[in-house]
Amino acid sequence: MNENIITDTEVQNVEMTAGEMLRNARTTGRRKREIPTIAKQLCIREEFLQALEDGDYSVIPEPVYILGFARNYAMELGLSPDEIVAKIKREMGLVNECAADGDAADGAACAAPGGVPGGIVARTLIFVRRKWKWFAAGLAILAVLVVGLVVLTASIRSSDTPMEIDSANIKPVPVQTVSEPAYAKKVRERFGTENREGARVILQAAQESWVKVEDARGNTVFSRVLVPGDVYYVPTGANHSATFGNAGGIDIWVDGVLAEKAGAAHTRKSGISMNPENLKPAAPAAPDAESAE
Repeated sequence: MNENIITDTEVQNVEMTAGEMLRNARTTGRRKREIPTIAKQLCIREEFLQALEDGDYSVIPEPVYILGFARNYAMELGLSPDEIVAKIKREMGLVNECAADGDAADGAACAAPGGVPGGIVARTLIFVRRKWKWFAAGLAILAVLVVGLVVLTASIRSSDTPMEIDSANIKPVPVQTVSEPAYAKKVRERFGTENREGARVILQAAQESWVKVEDARGNTVFSRVLVPGDVYYVPTGANHSATFGNAGGIDIWVDGVLAEKAGAAHTRKSGISMNPENLKPAAPAAPDAESAE
């Protein structure tokens, strides 16, 4: 009689899933128990125990935890932990990864933390084997980064290498010097020195005279009484004009050559063009061939 009962129970267990076996053991018989009570005793979250009974293994993050929780749950309910674990492995398709037959393989490779035999190395190897694609991609990215770093370092070193200079082919850069005219008077003070380097028109006071220089828009760029010897460098450009309070007291130098006076002494002269081309003295006329004879 007892043998028939055992046989019926074994057949029933084979036909039931691991979750159905767990739920049946918890809810039938004289010792019916609730999930919250068992969760507190095993220190396992209620939703994880419920997921084991429902066969919803996606709720639990890793297979090692699924198998570990199931083993502890089965022992608490008086079931065979090896049988429950073997069923879950087959349901999850893990038979090839964790041998369903044999306690040694299960204990070494698929054991979960918490009272179940196993090792960190074995669990690590299983994790790496499952995630090998991610590890391969990471290694490939690391290799690319290393190669890029080596190339970048080599280019920086090559750029820091001093270049050999052929001193024989170096040509001296001509230095532009400012040639001052042969002023009639010794220079007393200079004005407009910011224009000195490129100035083609230079004014010098031979007698005391008021001088004002304006740009093309009529804006005053210089206004001052110059005393004998004072020099003013006119800005470059062809659109400046000047006013002399004593036209005969100002010497106008154009490209180092003294030009004609803008007017008579002690006379005011306005609108004097500072265009070098207009101020240059006219070239002497060529002698007539007939008159030369």
